Amino acid sequence: ANSTDAAMERLRVATQSSAAATSPNCVFLFPGQGAQHLHMGAQLYAEEAVFRQHFDECAAQLQRHLGLDIRTVLYPDSAQQAWASEQLAQTAITQPVLFAFEYALARLWQSWGIQPSLMIGHSLGEYVCATLAGVFRLGDGLRLGARRGPFVQQLPSGAMLAVSLAPEALADWLNPELALAAINGQTMCVVSGTLATVAALETALSARSIACTRLHTSHAFHSPMMEPILAAFAEEVRQIR
Repeated sequence: ANSTDAAMERLRVATQSSAAATSPNCVFLFPGQGAQHLHMGAQLYAEEAVFRQHFDECAAQLQRHLGLDIRTVLYPDSAQQAWASEQLAQTAITQPVLFAFEYALARLWQSWGIQPSLMIGHSLGEYVCATLAGVFRLGDGLRLGARRGPFVQQLPSGAMLAVSLAPEALADWLNPELALAAINGQTMCVVSGTLATVAALETALSARSIACTRLHTSHAFHSPMMEPILAAFAEEVRQIR
């Protein structure tokens, strides 16, 4: 569909047709860090009771781990906008907020009768996906999400860059301080590394007219820069049933 109205019409026709009885496949995909922004889903929170119920449940449980109410971060009043922006930029806060949002959104879709045949997730989204699939309980999933963020935040800062190149072509641009973090398509990859090396790569690529975009992250996720926290986080996971 190329508009909201067109999507609504196609969904209406689909649900009223005999094809609806065959339960068409639907896949839920949960993104990782970098998708967040202030006031996302504010209208859902205000108007959709199911979304609000599940988000409130997550917020209440997370408050024990974070010492703050994520609702004041995601939906601040005008006097708290600057503070909330600073908080949402912190990995230790961003990841639990995203977890709660994605979980509540999925539960809302399920309450509308949209049940996924498959679920996949990227990075933090994998934990939401696993919770919904019953791999572990909501409280344990939230705990892992809340613990993962602070572990990452204690690491040196880094950066991530989306690059419009195939993995083979990108290989020539990499070095020990730059890692191929993700392959999102035949000609779309993500590079992670130190702030200086990613900045240098961005400059070099731009000089060659190769499209690249810096991602909204504070660290070099999915790179060797994450290795120092693996043992401590593995211990956290061992405590989860």
